[in-house]
Amino acid sequence: MERILKFIHDNGLVVAFLVVGVVMIFSEVISKKVTRGKVPAAAIAIITGLILAYIGGVYSGGKKGVADIPLLEGLGMMGSPMLRDFAIVSTAMGASVLVMKKTGVLGAISLLIGVTLSFVSGVLLAFAWGYRDAAVLTTIGAGACTYIVGPVTGAALGASSEIIALSIAAGVVKAVVVAVGTPFLAKSIGLNNPHTAMIFGGLIGTNAGVMAGLAATDPKLVPYGALTATFYTGLGCLLCPSVFHLIVRAIVGY
Repeated sequence: MERILKFIHDNGLVVAFLVVGVVMIFSEVISKKVTRGKVPAAAIAIITGLILAYIGGVYSGGKKGVADIPLLEGLGMMGSPMLRDFAIVSTAMGASVLVMKKTGVLGAISLLIGVTLSFVSGVLLAFAWGYRDAAVLTTIGAGACTYIVGPVTGAALGASSEIIALSIAAGVVKAVVVAVGTPFLAKSIGLNNPHTAMIFGGLIGTNAGVMAGLAATDPKLVPYGALTATFYTGLGCLLCPSVFHLIVRAIVGY
């Protein structure tokens, strides 16, 4: 037993991949057998991960979820920004350059519209909750873009950890809703080709939700949606703490 524990401790990242693999297999089974493919496995995996993170945090009393448990500390390394960004960028490798060029202008417009609409909706929701501080409103609005843009913006503006947590929660809810809802809406919105997939990724933005939803709709569309969704995150990180924050500050006065 001591040798096994030492092996797990010394190979934390390998164990992390094993745990995530088991969760994905579990999610695939639930998706196919229970929901009959109506709920994407990625959406189930996200929800399962959130539940496990909560249980791990309560059990360990720490702040990193299951990564606070010594035997699962490799999950903290696996969930680092480096591997996350590598995974996001790698999804775009299967996209066709010719198709991307044809969708260039529309893709750029969809990015601007998508980031702006998500941010405004998040700010309005935060305002309805009673928040009036510009930094708080901007952070929650950024979270409505994606759960990555939210904490990046909050950290840049000096928002409290509670507000940053709210921004992450907003982004996670958006990702899950997009992942689950995309297959049901795909036919009605014409989401059946690379062009519309790129526009969809630019309008919606959340990588996890877009990729999971497109994978459940048509796996061939994933690289195209992931491409503009990745730019969406970068554009949000650029605009939210700067231009959008200045606009919000000018409106609320502080």
